[in-house]
Amino acid sequence: MSRSRSWLAVVLLLAGVPLPARADSLDDMVRAYVIARSSGRAAEATRVPSYARQTGLACSACHYQFLALTPFGRKFKLNGYTLTDRTLITEKDSTNGGKLSLSPFSLLSAMATAGMTNLNDAVPDTQNDAVSLPQELSVFLAGQITSKVGFFSQLTYSGAEASVGIDNLDFRYANHTSGSTQVVYGLTLNNNPTVQDLWNSTPAWGYPFIGSDAAPAPMASPVIDGAFSQNVLGLGAYTMIGGLVYAEFSVYRSAIQGQAAPDIASGAIGGVAPYWRLALQKDWGKQYLMIGTYGMYASVYPDALTGPTNAFTDIGVDAQFETKAGRGNVVARTSWIHEDQTLDAAVASGGATAASNSLSTVRFNVSYYPIQWLGVTAGYFQTTGSTDPALYPANPVDGSANGSPKTTGFIAELDFNPWENTRVGLQYTAYGDFNGGTTDYDGSGRNASGNNSLFLFVWLVF
Repeated sequence: MSRSRSWLAVVLLLAGVPLPARADSLDDMVRAYVIARSSGRAAEATRVPSYARQTGLACSACHYQFLALTPFGRKFKLNGYTLTDRTLITEKDSTNGGKLSLSPFSLLSAMATAGMTNLNDAVPDTQNDAVSLPQELSVFLAGQITSKVGFFSQLTYSGAEASVGIDNLDFRYANHTSGSTQVVYGLTLNNNPTVQDLWNSTPAWGYPFIGSDAAPAPMASPVIDGAFSQNVLGLGAYTMIGGLVYAEFSVYRSAIQGQAAPDIASGAIGGVAPYWRLALQKDWGKQYLMIGTYGMYASVYPDALTGPTNAFTDIGVDAQFETKAGRGNVVARTSWIHEDQTLDAAVASGGATAASNSLSTVRFNVSYYPIQWLGVTAGYFQTTGSTDPALYPANPVDGSANGSPKTTGFIAELDFNPWENTRVGLQYTAYGDFNGGTTDYDGSGRNASGNNSLFLFVWLVF
């Protein structure tokens, strides 16, 4: 059996797809997947089209709808983005002992988003019904590098910032053991804590999968939720044991874009920031459940490279449940993150009144995909934390009049997918509290409901 066929066999077996007695051909393996999929024994619904070209499978093999990964999609990522049904370019003259294993297809894909945002109350001195084209424009290089090494990389132009920068990166080495209990193990090199995660319940790939750049955003969130995105580099090791237990440990170091080395004003991490992940999963065929925990510790120099730091300890608990519902699927996700803050540097500079603070966030959302071209999602979110007028000062629109970060709200979304790589969506976000209040939350007369937004968007991946 060729190397590419053996890898496909591994992933299909991991997905719970029984192979025929003679599975020597790639067609036999793909046929096994299609039969299992039609009978409900494999996921029915790869992040980018270059993965689809690499595997020869439609996007729905790895996604219920993008970006929601199916069990098969999670195994594709776990195994290092290396699954392929193509004949690789290999070394034909083996006399020199060289090894070559190159993909014969393009690793290039692209993404474009556009949108229109209507706010309940326009932000002062700005025009309502803001239109963005593009909101984001991304180019991806993603796919198999060798039989055991694959990657995901993204370069993004932001319309709101009129800038181009490195977006999410995840380079992986993956291998597996043989035997009755299979162990998948590997290494990940990435630039955003949780971007390497297999589930849609952690921050990097969590819901909402898209949002408006024109709508005001709450002022407080845990550092693990985007504070280090694209400004760190982390190296970690992970394993999946018997398809049931997943564990990972990584360490991150500042790698700030636009700087050869972090300077005194860049918010550099002191030493390294450790990240950990543990999850238990079980697939019953028509139902799937994951319960996990993850966390990170980071000590940060806010405006100097010596002296006091601000330290953050984040601990999260998450779960994801999937079930068949008639012809479609229901996916429920939840995450709770608690952050303990020791803000010695902020107190010394007057940026906080208390050295010890805390912050907690809760997210819960449910998506129903009755058919491949339709999706409906509803969710709830809440942020609470210590009151600190210096840490959360009053300011028009994005400030807090009472020094509280409390924000609560609901989100609802309707998605129409005329093609698997095309989405037209309507998303509504409503706030009960925003930055600590319901009425006059910013001290300048703005109410939380003024930030309620209706976001109409188009999302293309090609």
